[in-house]
Amino acid sequence: MNSYAVRPICKHREYEVVVPGSKSITNRALLIAALANGKSILKGTLFSDDSRYFLSSLVNLGFDVDIDETAKTVTVVGTGGDIPKKNATIYVGSAGTAARFLTCMCGLSDGTYVIDASEQMKRRPMKPLMEALISLGASITYLEKEFHLPVEISGCGSGDNLKKKEVYLDISSSTQFLSALLMTGTMIEGGLTINITSEKKYGSYIGITLGMMKDFGIEATYQDGIYNVIGNSSYVAREYQIEPDVSAACYFYALAAITSSRVKVMNVTKNCTQGDIKFLDVLSDMGCDVIYEDDGAVVIGPDAELNGIEVDMNNFSDQTMTLAAIAIYANKPTKITGIGHIRLQESDRLSAIVNELSRMNVKTEYGEDYIVIYPGKPAPALIETYEDHRMAMAFTLVGLVTEGIVINDPMCCKKTFENYFEVIDSLYN
Repeated sequence: MNSYAVRPICKHREYEVVVPGSKSITNRALLIAALANGKSILKGTLFSDDSRYFLSSLVNLGFDVDIDETAKTVTVVGTGGDIPKKNATIYVGSAGTAARFLTCMCGLSDGTYVIDASEQMKRRPMKPLMEALISLGASITYLEKEFHLPVEISGCGSGDNLKKKEVYLDISSSTQFLSALLMTGTMIEGGLTINITSEKKYGSYIGITLGMMKDFGIEATYQDGIYNVIGNSSYVAREYQIEPDVSAACYFYALAAITSSRVKVMNVTKNCTQGDIKFLDVLSDMGCDVIYEDDGAVVIGPDAELNGIEVDMNNFSDQTMTLAAIAIYANKPTKITGIGHIRLQESDRLSAIVNELSRMNVKTEYGEDYIVIYPGKPAPALIETYEDHRMAMAFTLVGLVTEGIVINDPMCCKKTFENYFEVIDSLYN
């Protein structure tokens, strides 16, 4: 499918939607399970491009992995912080989590590995993590561009990991660097101290990381910008249920907001650990009703126009594109702040939003870390997606209200939600 012509959908409808498992939680669970002692069973696993690259990488590193896509289950036999193969080549595609997490695991091991990636991932920043690994004793050879994938990396070795280590880390461009070091910190037998040097020292995805480490038996500590992973500790293998992907759910909640409909996404709860659950508070501020039922969370869109708002989305920035798409239909301008880092993600997302809204003759203002979207009537347009799954899924929302919106390269959504457009099609029934 080279393009997808979106059709406007009826308003005042009721929908129940099932979304895949969380990408963020799936890939964290895969890493922790590989580092644990024994067999872990991961239920509700996401199967998408990103998670399949992670799984194939674990197999290439020698881990015993059993995959049942029909049952959404993966079984991983962990080896207590040791990578079975001491020499291997892995390919992480465009998966940022796989790239950062597996680079860190290889960097703290006693083997030598080549890590390759897609052209998109090769452009994404890795310098803070690579500098941290080098300071811990890893050796990195850059195969193309300095501080970017692909690389050959030789780990700092188990013998050198017997003593406690300390590292300094800037997480202003990505908290994935910190998550990677936290989760793999158990590979350093003496323990690991991580000093955060950037103004940003915490974030919602770090909360997910710390919570999952605790679920598997490791309690890392945090105080005054310093994280500690205690020595002589290892993850305990277990059965683990992965939450539904709240990021994916938000597209359907946004649909409710702009079509005065009632949408329930099954199995989403108020206690979901993913930062994007805050998007429901944004929708509430815009005039939607949000209800948490026993089997899922519900959003009911207002009959009137949405309220234009100002919101700092730093800790749930994956929904910037979603809010930008529906802000067109608000009663006054919407300002989104705290989003400078999204320029360094799958695409320069801030520029992409501005470009595609401009393509629809929607007025915007923007700066280094903010954007203002003015209400307007979108013109028909072919939407470029920049190989970015979230651009494809978010801007589909405009076409569910306005005629003439066509999504170019829609299947880039396979990165996290491979049947997204099948679910969209089912809403017309």
